[in-house]
Parts: sequence; structure tokens; C-alpha cells
Amino acid sequence: MLVLLAGIFVIHIATVIMLFVSTIANVWMAGMTSGGSTNSSGLWEQCADGKCTDLPFVSDDLDSLKAVQAFMILAIIFSFVSLVMFVVQLFTMEKGKRFYITGAIMLVCWLFILIAVAIYTARFPHYYKAKNDHHGYSFILAWICFCFSFIIGVLYLVLRKK
Repeated sequence: MLVLLAGIFVIHIATVIMLFVSTIANVWMAGMTSGGSTNSSGLWEQCADGKCTDLPFVSDDLDSLKAVQAFMILAIIFSFVSLVMFVVQLFTMEKGKRFYITGAIMLVCWLFILIAVAIYTARFPHYYKAKNDHHGYSFILAWICFCFSFIIGVLYLVLRKK
């Protein structure tokens, strides 16, 4: 049981770190320009040849971008709060009880990641139609965090303190 708790704890820490990296890195979409240089775009800036500028989206899509930014930041906050609650419950909870609060908070984090990635997927791919454009590692990390946060949340709900 101690090994299971340690494994869940390590995966939870990795999820928090990956969420943070996914949110701050500007590589949600990546590709090559016609001149052969690399370009990438994230939630905050668009970078080409090592120079970053503001994202060139139309005003209708800026509200969607702000929603994605907000939900990713909320996901980081809730994932961190869930981690803190796990540690608190681990040392204060009676034996035989379940980690309901920790699991519920982590499932809220899962929901926020789902909303953020779904909005980004629905609203922004039409800006990247070049032959070499593809989703970057930040986008993929967000989906990995989506999977991990669901698994961790469910494990917390069924896990009992021994």
C-alpha cells in the first residue's frame, strides 16, 4: 500500500509539473515557415526565429484564448491544491477513510484541462494550415495531464488510508 501511495504521489507531482510546462511553453502548435525556419505558437506568444510576439488572432478568438489560458491556470491551481490536500489528509485522516476531497479536487482539475484543450482544439487549428504545421509538445503534454489527472482522481476516490 505504501508503494501505491508513493507511486500516486510521484505521478501527481509529475502531472503538476507537466501542467505548468504545458501552460507556459509556447509550443501548442509548431511548424516551419516558408523560409525554412521554425515557428511555434502557444497560449501567450508566437515565436519565429527566436523572436516572440503577441498572438495574431482576430478579436472573436481572443476571448476563446483567454478562456483557454484561464482554465489551464485553474487546472494548475487545483492540481496543486489537490496535492496539498493529499498530504494533509495523509497525516490527519483516520485509518480506513478515503481521500474523497483530494479525488474530487483532482477531478475538477481534470475537467478544467478538458475544457481548455477542447476550446483550443475547436477554435485555433484553422490558423495553422501549412503543410508542416502540427501540434507541439505543450498540447500533447496537456492531453497527457488530462489522462493522468483522471486516473489519479479516480484512484484517490477509491483509495483507503491503511
